[in-house]
Formats: sequence, C-alpha cells, structure tokens
Amino acid sequence: MDERPNKTLKISAAPHLASGASVERIMRNVVLALLPTTGFAVYAFGLAALLSLFTATLTCVLAEHLLCKLAGRPSTVKDWSVVITGLLYGLTLPPGLPLWMVCLGGLIAVAMGKALYGGLGYNLFNPALVGRAFLQAAFPTAMTTWTPAFSADRFTSLPGSMLAPPFGTPHYDQISGATPLAAMKFEQTLSDTVDLFLGLTSGSLGETCSLLILLGGLYLIARRMMNWRIPAGIFTAVILLSGLLHLSDAQAYPSPLFMLFSGGLMLGAMFMATDMVASPITPLGCYLYGVLIGALVVVIRLWGGMPEGVMYAILLANAVSPLIDRLIQPVAYGTRRSKDS
Repeated sequence: MDERPNKTLKISAAPHLASGASVERIMRNVVLALLPTTGFAVYAFGLAALLSLFTATLTCVLAEHLLCKLAGRPSTVKDWSVVITGLLYGLTLPPGLPLWMVCLGGLIAVAMGKALYGGLGYNLFNPALVGRAFLQAAFPTAMTTWTPAFSADRFTSLPGSMLAPPFGTPHYDQISGATPLAAMKFEQTLSDTVDLFLGLTSGSLGETCSLLILLGGLYLIARRMMNWRIPAGIFTAVILLSGLLHLSDAQAYPSPLFMLFSGGLMLGAMFMATDMVASPITPLGCYLYGVLIGALVVVIRLWGGMPEGVMYAILLANAVSPLIDRLIQPVAYGTRRSKDS
C-alpha cells in the first residue's frame, strides 16, 4: 500500500504575500492618527467642535448601519471605515454650522459617496468630501461663515446657529474675520506662517494645527498604512508651482509655506487624497495623482472664484484616478502593451 503523503500544488491569483494588517486594524490606526487633530479642534472651538464632530460621526455610523440593513447585507460599521468618514467629514465643517445641516451632509456622504457604489472598496470619490461638496453647493453662506477660535466662553456655551431649526435662517452670535485664504485672495493680506503651522487661525475644524496633522500622517506612513507618494506629489507640486509664481511676483503671489499650511491642504493631502480606494494603485500613478491635486489646488486658490480648492482638486483627481491606472498599467515581462489599452 502506498503510504507516501498526498502533496497538492495550490495555484491562486495574486497577491501571494499578506501583510497581516486587516481592514479593521488599518482603520483603527487612521482613527488614532486623527485623534490629535480632533482634540486640537475641540480645544480651539470648544463645545461647538465637540458637538459637531460627534454629530457628524454618529450620523455617518447610523446611516451606514441603516443602509446595510435596507440592502439586506450585514452591517459594516465594525470595520471602522465609516468612523473615519464621519471624523474627516466633521473636520471639513466650519464651527457653528447648524446641526441639522451636519446630519444632512453626513447622510449624503454615506448614501451617495459610499453605499451608492456598493460600500467599502467600491467608492469612486472620497465620501467625506462628497458630503461637504453637497453642503457647499446647498448652503454656501452657512459653509463660509466662521465663528472665532479660542473664545473665552467656548467650553461653557454653544453658538446659537448650531441649534437653528431645519431650513431656518441660523443666527450667529459671533462672526470671526476672513480665513487666511480668504484674506489672501480678497484683501491681499497674509497670515503669519507660524500661526498657520500651529493652528492659531480661523477656519474649518480641520484647518487648525498643521503640525499635528503632519505628525498623524507620518505615523501612518511609518506603519506602512499610507502611500507616502501621494502627499509627496501634492507637496512637491504646490511648492514648485507656488514657488515659481512667488519668485516672479512676491507681491501678487504668496509663499510656498503659506500655501502649504493654510486651508485644508495638509488634512486633504494626508488623510483624504490617500483614500486607498479612490486613489491609483501604481507608484507612478500615485505621484501623478498627487501632482495633479497639488497643481489644481494652486490654480483654484489663485485664479478660481473661491479661496480654497482642496476639496474640488481631490474630487476631480478621484474621477481621473481610474484613467491614470489604465494609462500606466504595468506590462508583464516579455509582452507588449495591447493597442486597446
């Protein structure tokens, strides 16, 4: 009787090596990397930031759970991806935004930015930016009205605008001056670079401390949970393009450091443009994708009708991402690229 062991050759598709990092583990680490930025937003804007971020995250989580149940699929809230969507979406909002608008945008972010495409792994656009883009189009005044940071009563009172009834006109107790980008574009005045880097200016909840956002991104890069080529491409494009313009006319164009640390560029580059689903998969594609975003940010900020361009730049690059992958798809050794590709 043949007692030799039965050896079976198993053939499967790539990838053949696994890093051991599950979706849940990666998402939890992204949440951890966002906590310092979230904490600073609460420190800068007090109860308004805390309530806005909590509402945004809770709305996104409940929306995903409900949509999964309606679709007859198991709930996916345990993978933590929707928590990231909620946090990022909340960080893109201005402090003092009415809570009903926060809820509406969160529902749009999950329903139209994620569930519509089939859920995690299928979304074409970054869901958090889809929610913000909807609010920007539907409520432009509310989305460009800012409450001051570091007010003395920020931990004891809420802005009256946050409790405005649905579809009512919000009443703002205090309104801060223009954001650094708006002041640059419409008033030709520049904020101090150190203040921008440390988050001592007005703006959205995530337009605060560039230092903490950068440290959070570096943490993910060190853990190999973020593709560093994308922010590298964004920063390179912004520095080179804005630097050349600044050298040509320093009075008309701000310095590269101002462009890097103002607005939502740091948050967008580190945590939104790097969305693993909506970004290219090849190394060269990631560089090109990042350069495209950086160039669009500079063009929109300097020559567009709005002072900020990070949201639109990333959404446009999300739309182009599949084309980038298609154009530079690697060719197997010993073969030629098909004429139809």
